[in-house]
Amino acid sequence: MTATQVKRTSPKTGKARLVWTVNFGYKHPDGSEKRYRRDAFIQTKRGAEQQERRVRGEMAAGTYWKKKEEKKQVPTLRDFSQEFMENYVKVHNKHSVVITKRGNLNRYILPELGSTKLDEIKTRSIDNFTRNMLNMGLNPKTAKNALGTLSKLLHYAEDLEFISKVPKIRFPKVPEVDFDFLTFEETEKLLKAAEYNPEWWGMIFFAIKTGLRYGELCELRWGDLTLDVIKPTMRVKRSFTKGVVSDRKNRKAFTAPLTAETARYLQQRRQLKHLKSNSLVFCKPDGGRHIHRRADVAIKRCCRYAGIREIHWHTLRHTFASHLAMRGRSLLEIKELCGHKDINSTLKYAHLMPEHLHDAVAVLDQPWTSSRQYSGNRQEKNS
Repeated sequence: MTATQVKRTSPKTGKARLVWTVNFGYKHPDGSEKRYRRDAFIQTKRGAEQQERRVRGEMAAGTYWKKKEEKKQVPTLRDFSQEFMENYVKVHNKHSVVITKRGNLNRYILPELGSTKLDEIKTRSIDNFTRNMLNMGLNPKTAKNALGTLSKLLHYAEDLEFISKVPKIRFPKVPEVDFDFLTFEETEKLLKAAEYNPEWWGMIFFAIKTGLRYGELCELRWGDLTLDVIKPTMRVKRSFTKGVVSDRKNRKAFTAPLTAETARYLQQRRQLKHLKSNSLVFCKPDGGRHIHRRADVAIKRCCRYAGIREIHWHTLRHTFASHLAMRGRSLLEIKELCGHKDINSTLKYAHLMPEHLHDAVAVLDQPWTSSRQYSGNRQEKNS
């Protein structure tokens, strides 16, 4: 058997992993020899050995090369997109991502490239596609998302051996977008204006105090909270997005502390509601969910009552992180409290920490004596 494991290193992450491969040479009756090199479809030793036996049998029977010839009939992107959505996207992606990728296909990709065969899609045609999207006035971020869906589709086609190699895709540069957040004064005005409706006040208050996304806020249950302790916490692991309960955005649950004021509010709310541990924390009187569209109308109404600009629910998440930064908390702390997957998502709040940066650069005004002393000590050590 020639089923072996080889080490592969990811060019993006630098992480190494072992991959089962099938690698053997087959000699034809006329004396010519061809080599078969493939990663095992089933990543186990047994799966690789079974694949080798199957391929050797097909080569001996003469059916393998016939299948290779038949496979040259490459489908169009439109035909293949159905298999891509059913066998890849719906299996490996969250419901919200499925909707996004279907939208990218139907709105942008299929009208432009749908009738093109997969092996005829080259870098030039992709560059033309990118140019046409931008000429239509699309935001570069929207164009980049559409190209991301196209890239996934072509990589899946490569895995299924419809194409030999994915063409180079050049993504447009996306300018950094400023985010909106409420000042401390605006936050007080918004909460004051929301007092006309205790339910909306509670959701706005909790979002500002925890930084939860609206979908996470809607799916938070009493069983996810630990309130009867000295240091209360919440466990965030699910989200309700576009009518479906799924894992939160980066699919990684995290535990976050709650302030004493937030815990007191929740305890009072639980006493009034008398809800079970699997009940939603924020819900309608009948226990049902608040409709996202109605919540958007409510927060905009509160903004008008407060005399401030209209904002979205996600602005409250930016407000939570921005207030932490302005009060001197480190980016690493903000990352953990927001549940960000990596620090890059948190770096956009760095410019809100001017006092912290001023303190850092202030050390340069310390007396030169200590610096000369250190330099002299270093010279003495070197001598």
